Amino acid sequence: MKASYGKHKDEAAFLALLSAPARRALLHAGITTVERLSTYTEKDILQLHGIGPASLPTLRTCLEEEGLSFT
Repeated sequence: MKASYGKHKDEAAFLALLSAPARRALLHAGITTVERLSTYTEKDILQLHGIGPASLPTLRTCLEEEGLSFT
């Protein structure tokens, strides 16, 4: 399955591509947009309980689709 949330302008659409624990971890941290996600480092994101290395490729793709990257 390709990690893409396409042209959806729903702020939290990228969260639907993640596992439930990863989604909850980001929501708990207040990360509901890719713009906000881009203000974190990969190391910061991996420190959130519920986020594992398997989530990073999906998150990177979502950032790249918006012309963004991790800090």
